Amino acid sequence: MKGLATTAGLMLAALLLSGCSSDYVMATKDGQMIMTQGKPAIDKETGLVEYTDQQGHVMQINGDEVSTIIER
Repeated sequence: MKGLATTAGLMLAALLLSGCSSDYVMATKDGQMIMTQGKPAIDKETGLVEYTDQQGHVMQINGDEVSTIIER
């Protein structure tokens, strides 16, 4: 019974933590829609937008090419 309660607690914690990171969609000026895992970060110094794509790869795009970033 104790193992069941521990397992249920761990599953609840994982569910709550996974709900904290939202996916975003970036629209580019040329019409592409880029799905991201988590919120893209804008580097003010370089002007690049860094994001993690749906396959888990960290990618960068020039901020001038991005028209909109919205939470999904």
